[in-house]
Amino acid sequence: MRFLHTSDWHLGQTLHSFERVYEHQCFLDWLLQTLVAERIDALLIAGDVYDNANPSAASQKQLYRFLRQARSAAPRLNIVIIAGNHDSPGRLEAPGPLLEEHEVSLVGNVLRDEAGAIALERMVLPLKNRAGEVAAWCLAVPFLRPGDVPRVDGAADPYAEGIALLYRQALDMALAKRSPGQAIVALGHCHMTGGAQSADSERRVIIGGSEALSAAMFGPEVAYAALGHLHLAQVVGQQPHLRYSGSPLPMSFSEIPYKHQVLRFDLDGERAVDITPLPVPRTVELMRVPATPAPLDEVLAALQALPPRSGEHPPYLEVRVRLEAPEPGLRARVEAALEGRHARLARIDTSLPQRDASDEADALSLDQIGSLRPDDIFRRLYRQKFDCEAPDDQLAAFTELMTAASIGPSA
Repeated sequence: MRFLHTSDWHLGQTLHSFERVYEHQCFLDWLLQTLVAERIDALLIAGDVYDNANPSAASQKQLYRFLRQARSAAPRLNIVIIAGNHDSPGRLEAPGPLLEEHEVSLVGNVLRDEAGAIALERMVLPLKNRAGEVAAWCLAVPFLRPGDVPRVDGAADPYAEGIALLYRQALDMALAKRSPGQAIVALGHCHMTGGAQSADSERRVIIGGSEALSAAMFGPEVAYAALGHLHLAQVVGQQPHLRYSGSPLPMSFSEIPYKHQVLRFDLDGERAVDITPLPVPRTVELMRVPATPAPLDEVLAALQALPPRSGEHPPYLEVRVRLEAPEPGLRARVEAALEGRHARLARIDTSLPQRDASDEADALSLDQIGSLRPDDIFRRLYRQKFDCEAPDDQLAAFTELMTAASIGPSA
């Protein structure tokens, strides 16, 4: 059998207010062609299908349209999808009864029977080859919240050890079900120890870092672990068969240098072989100007030197400015410099000189806080942020805003 591993699509994501429907559709179209060209037998989607727990109707249509097209283009294709920490488990599973007839398995919730035992059976799925025979078993384990995992009495880290126990229980069930020559692949959405995170785009799954899991929880019987959550494609624990595929699109400007991809691998009996990255074409570029923060005059000159606007879908742009003092008209000056340039301003990243911690104002008592007027608070916050006094025009604008708010809308 030949597999394709992907994750972290984040359908419905916006990049600083820019919708990315076009980019996601280009990826899905490319993926559909790849499934056919590479003669894929099983598609594993390792969570974070959607960007949030309440996806738009358009995002859901994108997913269901793709699934229908994939099954039409590759009638024998196995498709297994698990929920990630961005997904709503129930919402992801809702169309399951309809999709099961099309060999699409959705696993979002961790269900329990009346005695409280976890329903492992629904997480251990048979995968069929083109002849219709079971050739492998998939441990389809969705993102696990603390209440989902079995209890481990006396555990130093009940959450991490509960996750490891659940995977072990699912593996034991798969081992009991499989016949000689049938491989076992694992599908999970989690943060493994040592995994490199992406700044600005990945949500910590548990506060405090206790979510980091050991690669040892995947036993030697697991031929391949298809992981989701981390957006940088990477190998786990120096074990080539334990992999994050990474996200197919850059989800933030910090992901510009990533090689976004999906992973293809084959099964040779009970082993995974020929694990191969397939690069995903980037249909809309992200760029930072300049590469590192620079003074405003240099930044404006660099923006004016960008090529003139041409064609559709210009790159998303993050402008990086190093300021010595507040610049109230910064955005207007940046937008003026970009007039007619081939870029879409998504974000202005500003940096100011570092302040000495000893310069921080002393803490106020409750009585002092109670005596502060709104303009006093504004002055203090401005001084803390910019290390200088608020200018008169900013104070006047704040006073005008406060006056309008106190009067309310006109009749």
